[in-house]
Amino acid sequence: MDSIDIVRSVVTVVSLLCFLGIVYWAYSSAARKGFEEAARLPLDEDEQTGSGVDSRSLI
Repeated sequence: MDSIDIVRSVVTVVSLLCFLGIVYWAYSSAARKGFEEAARLPLDEDEQTGSGVDSRSLI
């Protein structure tokens, strides 16, 4: 086995582990709170500005 094959195998395994780690983090309950807060930001901003324009009529 050539050294380039070993490097390719190691890079593949490391990439797979990084991908699985990101998927685990994204679906973990600890990250859910932050995602829910981020999802509410546009709605909270509209309530704070109190603009007279109804955003539903702009659609």
